Amino acid sequence: MGKLVSQIFVSLDGVYQAPGGPQEDPRDGFEQGGWTVPYSDEDFGRFVTEVFGGVDAFLLGRRTYEIFAGYWPKVTDPADPVSSKLNALPKYVVSSTLTEPEWAGSTVIGGDLAKEVTALKERTEGEIQVHGSGALLQSLLSLDLVDTVHLLTFPVVLGAGRRLFREGSLPTAFRHTGGLITSKGVSIQSYDLAGRPEYGSYELPENA
Repeated sequence: MGKLVSQIFVSLDGVYQAPGGPQEDPRDGFEQGGWTVPYSDEDFGRFVTEVFGGVDAFLLGRRTYEIFAGYWPKVTDPADPVSSKLNALPKYVVSSTLTEPEWAGSTVIGGDLAKEVTALKERTEGEIQVHGSGALLQSLLSLDLVDTVHLLTFPVVLGAGRRLFREGSLPTAFRHTGGLITSKGVSIQSYDLAGRPEYGSYELPENA
C-alpha cells in the first residue's frame, strides 16, 4: 500500500499560489508570482533532493502538471535528482478536460477522485508524491487520502492569493515528524495526518 505524500510551499499567511514564477498562476489578478525564488539555498535544495529520492509515482493537478511538463522534459541531465525522477516515473494528472497528455509516462485521472486515488495507493509500493497542486491537495485532504505533508513556510506575507487552509477546510490533526529551518528562514516541517483534532480547556477546576 503506497503512501500519499504532499510537498507544498506556503507564505506566512497561507498562500500557495504561483510560488515559482510570475506567469505560473495569475488567476484573480495575482501579481506576486515567484515569491519563493529569493529563498533558495543549499538547505532548501538538499531537502528537495531527499524528498525526490523516495518517490515511486507522482499525482499532480492540471495546472501544476502543465507547468512541470513545459519545463522538466527539457532538463535531460541524468544526474539531476528532480528531472530524472519526473521524466522516468509514472505521472497521474487529475483533470476532467485533459485527454491526451504529451509528457511520456502520464495518465489522466478523471471521475471519482476518492476511488481513483485509493486504487492508485493500493497498486503502488512506495510514495505517491503531490507537488504543489494546491486545489488538488485541498480535495485530497478533505477526503482523508493524504498520509504525510511536507509544509514549507516562507518568511513572507503576501496579503492576497489562494490560501491552502481556507474557510471550511476539514478539521484535521497532524503529528509532527521532523523539520528544519533553512539558512534563509524557510521553515520545512513534516507532518503525518492524525485524524480529527482533540479539544480541551484551560479553565481552572471549579474546586480550585
